[in-house]
Amino acid sequence: MAQLFFRYGAMSSGKTIEILKVAHNYEAQHRQIALMTSGLDDRSGKGVVASRIGLHREAVPIEADMDLFAYIKKLNQADEAQGHGKLACVLIDEAQFLKRHHVLECARIVDELQIPVMCFGLKNDFQNHLFEGSENLLIFADKIEEMKTICHYCGHKATMNLRINNGKPVYEGEQVQIGGDESYYPTCRKHYFHPITD
Repeated sequence: MAQLFFRYGAMSSGKTIEILKVAHNYEAQHRQIALMTSGLDDRSGKGVVASRIGLHREAVPIEADMDLFAYIKKLNQADEAQGHGKLACVLIDEAQFLKRHHVLECARIVDELQIPVMCFGLKNDFQNHLFEGSENLLIFADKIEEMKTICHYCGHKATMNLRINNGKPVYEGEQVQIGGDESYYPTCRKHYFHPITD
């Protein structure tokens, strides 16, 4: 039975590596997938799923007004018409940037088309508020799994994302600021509030 999955973790927890691995495993078995990512994240180019270790591949960018259900239904019908069979899975990176309607559309893909949807992303932002996509995935996902990583400062489990600017912590500003290791550190709660600075 198809399900809606949400795998979340702090920065540097291997979410993108995992989604690329899952995509590879499906395709190695000659099964069709739809690989998608947020249109907001253009660090490696729009519509590119890119890991910090250098792995990357093209993906379909998700824009704010995109109807995921309609897109996947059409793609699935085209694949079946070409003899490729039904889509085996929909994989979505940077799922924290999804809108509520996107998450509800993902649920419809699972419930009406019987295609599993696996979403990977952050849970909370640098101020420890839930992202819109993450909040709705926590509500509507069938299965939720945390991907673990360690604190930048002490090696304990990281649960928060500390925004950094010129080596100093930042606790105010816009929720969305696209960046990687130069802008965010995964931290434990203690070092989120008391980072070690020079």
